[in-house]
Amino acid sequence: MFREKNNMIPFHISNVLLTLMVSFAAHAVFTIYIIGDEFNWLLQLAILIFIILPIYILGHLAFEKYKLVYKKYTIAESGKILVLNEKYLKKKKWPSKFKNYNDFSKEK
Repeated sequence: MFREKNNMIPFHISNVLLTLMVSFAAHAVFTIYIIGDEFNWLLQLAILIFIILPIYILGHLAFEKYKLVYKKYTIAESGKILVLNEKYLKKKKWPSKFKNYNDFSKEK
């Protein structure tokens, strides 16, 4: 799903709606049942949208930058791999105990 561009819009809409529903319900429960005040639905919906959307957009942009920096390789127009990304290779180092993990030459 992350590699398909046409499925991204429903994914983002569902993320924002889920976050909005949870925060809206939590605020409604606290306001009505715990504090005992009247709950203004439209005002609270507008406030939550103005809080959620900028945070979600900034998080999405940060994740896209992370994916761009740490992508595995660069692809040419012909579909061949041009260069392996050194930052990705440095990030994926295995612990030293796995250095000879598949070496069957040693008898145990």
